[in-house]
Amino acid sequence: MSKHLKFKTSSELVKYIKEHDIQNIDFEFTDLRGKLQHTAQHVDTADEDLFEKGIYFDGSSIAGWKSINESDMNLRPDLNKVTVDPFSSIPTLKIFCDVYDPVTNKAYDLDPRSIAKKAEAFLRDGGFGDDAYFGPEAEFFVFDDVRIHNEMNHIGHRVDSIEGPYNSGRKYDNGNLGHRPRLKGGYFPEAPVDSLADLRAEMLSVMREMGVPVEKHHHEVAPSQCELGIKYATLTESADNIQIYKHVVHNVAHAYGRSATFLPKPIFGDNGSGMHVHQSIWKSGKPSFAGKGYAGLSETALYYIGGIIKHAKALNAFTNPSTNSYKRLVPGYEAPVLLAYSARNRSASCRIPFGNEPKEKRVEVRFPDPMANPYLAFSAMLMAGLDGIENKIHPGDAMDKNLYDLHEDELSAVPTVCGSLREALEALAADHAFLEKGGVFTHEMLESYIDLKMEEVSLYETTPHPIEFMMYYSS
Repeated sequence: MSKHLKFKTSSELVKYIKEHDIQNIDFEFTDLRGKLQHTAQHVDTADEDLFEKGIYFDGSSIAGWKSINESDMNLRPDLNKVTVDPFSSIPTLKIFCDVYDPVTNKAYDLDPRSIAKKAEAFLRDGGFGDDAYFGPEAEFFVFDDVRIHNEMNHIGHRVDSIEGPYNSGRKYDNGNLGHRPRLKGGYFPEAPVDSLADLRAEMLSVMREMGVPVEKHHHEVAPSQCELGIKYATLTESADNIQIYKHVVHNVAHAYGRSATFLPKPIFGDNGSGMHVHQSIWKSGKPSFAGKGYAGLSETALYYIGGIIKHAKALNAFTNPSTNSYKRLVPGYEAPVLLAYSARNRSASCRIPFGNEPKEKRVEVRFPDPMANPYLAFSAMLMAGLDGIENKIHPGDAMDKNLYDLHEDELSAVPTVCGSLREALEALAADHAFLEKGGVFTHEMLESYIDLKMEEVSLYETTPHPIEFMMYYSS
């Protein structure tokens, strides 16, 4: 049976549930941090009324949302985003939902998926275009053993992978076969150096079964690092697909007795995981980013880039939303820390991928990472780009040389992304008017998000780190 389903009416959905002996219906939504959440309804409750009116849940239990005295929230199913869960032992449907405030009967201002839909509406209502397409490329690591210690007298972690170069001299019961990627040597090697091909192939197959259009899979630069390729889609659809992507990656790895993580920088001294995001706008069936300018771009595309670069530091609060994100955003590991654009240079934060056809013209924003809440990150980037178009913010000349080889004087003239989550949140607090246009992001939402993420900053900044003991203990 089809794993990706769309229904015109609730009665069609109820009929499908009966015909396919579905036992549970998972109501899916995403919290502010970007984690997919769910609550399940038994099939006995699955009538048309359920799918038209939704279900109520305690919003005060979701970090950053309603207070305890106004906790009731309403989950309303989107009949256009339904899939069968391949990981459940009994037949289960997963339905993506929008969160509504039952008092106002409007989409909840702090619901990431509703924000994404408002961003798409702002694009159309403002006459900028009909659709914005996003193509994310999320990387991740796979480990065989993960140990985390956070006691008051014992802080540390240990990760292990058979691919890790740190295991080249390790004694295994069945022998150490020696085939593994070298440091920064994991890009495209064949098996047995690439030991994760079967795992990635299964992830891609399961993702396809769940309705995500797929393209490819490959090993990434770092040992134990992978990427799966999915096709671009409209903003909300693409964000939904990334949530399924993460769900599949975590659970297929788990089924193999392994552990997958989207932590941007789990390994010191090697490449981190990014989530490059390809973006374009179409209007009246034509690609708005195609033109006769630099690399075949239109003025609209250049202004879009200008908006991204102007607001990049504020965007970092959404595109790079963890303290760990800024351990990736450092020079020397292919991380795009410099705010420039180029058709050739992958060290630039905005790259223009090669394409012969007008429909292939797009902008690849390279600084985001897979810890990002996709609904918020995609929406924020779209709003920044549209601000660039509206105000004709030109990004200046392209930079086609290796930005890391620039002379110090030249380098100092190129702006950079933020160096910490604190800096990103402070930038967002100072630069957010572009997000509030059309009520896409509300002031309350931005305040709640900043407060929530500052809790993480505070915990990080006040916790002793093992490296501090190495550097200072005997001083």
